[in-house]
Amino acid sequence: MGKAKPASLQGSLFLLSEDQYVFTAAQIQLLRGIEECGSISAAAKEVGISYKTAWDRVDAMNNMSEQPLVVRSAGGARGGGTAITDLGREIIRGFLALQEEHENFLQRLGARLHSVGDIANFIRSESVKTSARNQFRGEIIKVNPGSVNAEVELRIGADQSLTAIITNDSLQALGLKVGASAIALIKASWVLLSRDTELQTSARNKLVGVVSRITVGAVNSDITLDLGGGKSISAIITNDSVENLGLKEGDNACAFFKASSVILMAE
Repeated sequence: MGKAKPASLQGSLFLLSEDQYVFTAAQIQLLRGIEECGSISAAAKEVGISYKTAWDRVDAMNNMSEQPLVVRSAGGARGGGTAITDLGREIIRGFLALQEEHENFLQRLGARLHSVGDIANFIRSESVKTSARNQFRGEIIKVNPGSVNAEVELRIGADQSLTAIITNDSLQALGLKVGASAIALIKASWVLLSRDTELQTSARNKLVGVVSRITVGAVNSDITLDLGGGKSISAIITNDSVENLGLKEGDNACAFFKASSVILMAE
């Protein structure tokens, strides 16, 4: 029998910001591409993802950060390019430095291992995944318990907030209280759009912004509203609705969704 190959220790590095937001190598790679190319389309090609996927990742990072990491800049073929903010650059530099130290650590530790099997059962890698397109981190600023349900208001920006309706049991189980941090999840298919920014509906949540992207599919379209402050929200509506509303990039529009459509996660 041939000599067994030495154990090889590998691992992934996750960068946690002060508010516990996780950055992965794929996200940092995209940020580096945008920094080097000054264009999100060029950066997407460089890292091997679609233009839409690149924007989805950027929107997610901006929504989960107190300050935007990527902003639109003047100029560009479509009326505006993309640029990395100072915070984005700091995260890139810090991640690369940590990644180098992480690799050196794995090499040193791996050299001391004769078998990975002895420690395999103690290694865990868990992550929360969700199909909800819209994710916002924020601070709970109001909690109104009722007889059965509770109303929770979450501040996601300087002048932006969301309202969620959850059961009192969920409120207690999650330990949600004023001042605590939480994540709000809203499926894009639950978001309604209107070009009338003054329109009043029974939906508790109304976010006003500018249409920044329209991705047309076979039946439905993916619409992204820039809410300002680095925040955005996506909605999935039919192509007929896009045509009937006359939606186009640059239009002012508002997104509506019910408080009962907001799912809260405690941190």
